[in-house]
Amino acid sequence: MKRIITTIVLSITVNIVAQNASVEKSIFGIQTGYAGIWLNNEARVTNSIIIRSEIGIENDFAVGSHYDNTGFILQPILSIEPRYYYNLEKRKSRGNKTSKNSGNYLSLKTSYHPDWFVLNLDENITKIPDLSIIPTWGIRRQINNNFNFETGVGLGYRVVYLKTDSIFDGFENNRNQYIPYLHLRIGYVF
Repeated sequence: MKRIITTIVLSITVNIVAQNASVEKSIFGIQTGYAGIWLNNEARVTNSIIIRSEIGIENDFAVGSHYDNTGFILQPILSIEPRYYYNLEKRKSRGNKTSKNSGNYLSLKTSYHPDWFVLNLDENITKIPDLSIIPTWGIRRQINNNFNFETGVGLGYRVVYLKTDSIFDGFENNRNQYIPYLHLRIGYVF
């Protein structure tokens, strides 16, 4: 009888340890960095893929000449970003944390700056909306149970939707730009 119980306990233990590393089912967080503050949610799609949705206020370093060298501005941003965490199994096998989606990732960050408002912009300058798509490589690590840090780098493409007086101008007046992307953030996961 002892042998049967020991075999069952060992089987359960081996199965628990051998389970695949996986991203969290759903986590909410807040992050801040050198360029703004963001609220986000990460929802699991598969064991290694999440969809990250984000809303925040950030500085746009690559505003270009359409703001006539205005300087430091803050504007709202809406983002959706599928992320593939590619090294969770390796981290788990080495005994590193994978909780709260700690790992390296590849993503396709899609962001939209709506024309709602801009802080620190003269009243006579109109906010211009833009849409960007940026392939990104990044890392995310837990500092303790709730705090984390994250960094990412990428190079993407942005379309700036310039406002015109005529509805017939269409897309000819839009500005297309290649933009570098770098973020360094510290966050709290609820």
